[in-house]
Amino acid sequence: MPIFPVILVIDDERNSREGLRDAFADKYDILLADSASQGMNILKSRKVDIVLTDLRMPGMDGMAFTKEVSSWPDAPLIIMLTAYGSVQTAMSAMRAGAYDYLTKPIKLDDLEMMIDRGLEVLAERKAALKKSAASSAEGIIGTSPVMKALIEEAKQVADSRSTVLITGESGTGKELFAHAMHSWSPRANAPFVAVHCAALNENLLESELFGHEKGAFTGANERFIGRFERADHGTLFLDEIGEISLSTQVKLLRVLETRNLERVGGSTTIPVDVRLVAATNRDLKAMVKDGTFREDLFYRLNVVNLKLPPLREHPEDIRPLLDHFLTVTARDNGREITGITQDAAEALCSYAWPGNIRELRNCVERMVVMARGTLLTVTDIPKEIVDALVAPADNQSAEEQTATISADASPTTLDIRSTELATMKRALEQAKGNRTKAAEILGISRRTLQRRLQQYPELNDTPEN
Repeated sequence: MPIFPVILVIDDERNSREGLRDAFADKYDILLADSASQGMNILKSRKVDIVLTDLRMPGMDGMAFTKEVSSWPDAPLIIMLTAYGSVQTAMSAMRAGAYDYLTKPIKLDDLEMMIDRGLEVLAERKAALKKSAASSAEGIIGTSPVMKALIEEAKQVADSRSTVLITGESGTGKELFAHAMHSWSPRANAPFVAVHCAALNENLLESELFGHEKGAFTGANERFIGRFERADHGTLFLDEIGEISLSTQVKLLRVLETRNLERVGGSTTIPVDVRLVAATNRDLKAMVKDGTFREDLFYRLNVVNLKLPPLREHPEDIRPLLDHFLTVTARDNGREITGITQDAAEALCSYAWPGNIRELRNCVERMVVMARGTLLTVTDIPKEIVDALVAPADNQSAEEQTATISADASPTTLDIRSTELATMKRALEQAKGNRTKAAEILGISRRTLQRRLQQYPELNDTPEN
């Protein structure tokens, strides 16, 4: 069965709206509304491509409607129709967010041409969004064998409608992989809707997922379209799925099995076509044994499992991630950072990153924002990371740690103080003792260099030029 573009006609005159429906019913899927408020309710429950709205109507007029709706995410194109045409009205409509403007009496050929042109614009926008999404998906940085394998697996499963469970520690990139699979899938032009389950209590989560009818509970003053319906024909991403209550698990399982739902307080069965991707940093198998997670839901979710490794298990990806985040955060924060010294990069690559990729990004952004020079150095590394790198292991004495460093690793990777000392000494040698030039080499101010030198008596004998 062919899928027609969806056109919503809003007009308080019955003959006008039904006349447009009869004229275009063979080419478009036509929805009708007799007021702006009814039109808004339809837009909240259905995906609409183009809205044809009258200007003058009781209650909210077409101008106010256009201004409101055009600000919505993924808003439809709006064409304003009116018997009161003027250049001033047309300009006002465009400023309000209308795509185009047509004066009554409507010439159907002109309107059809305008609609078709609008649909072409929408297609171009969708293509641009898809390209942007694909570009974002390509933002999965990883050249290690384990990451290459995961990316290929994600691309392979993206074409299916199978449910995917993404597991891994916090900060490993679970939502990024979910976005990637959506952008690689046939559903890329449809919505990607994310729900962070831990952020909502049981009642709010149920309403967010399935929607509710007006009057369903205290405060439900109007119908609310839930995330499942909003994600229709697209992808629904449920992050931290292990946090949902057993009663919500039952309702979620029913939707996954039947592909139908009922809004809270409603009795109408609503079909939904949604590809579900769930994620968790918890052990769902252990939760099943504990009775805190339903076994049948676990198997329904765990059709395909992508297990993302912690960053410490693929350290070869730290440097490319570091370089990527440096470029992005410098651009986003308007900072002219040209790079990072090899010593500083090696020190960061030796850190375990318990917060994984998220911690690495936050660290790089902090270094970029707080840097006093144009080149990141070991002096820019946050203190808590320096302390973690030079602190003895829990089961080793300081003497044992020192012996381990001497036997198994270079001071560059495990001893920040030695690294900083060597870096400044090398810069001073290159500058032939000229501290202004040495500061330039290090990407810091002369004053900062002077302050750092005071902490290293070993360099006090260096002649100053």
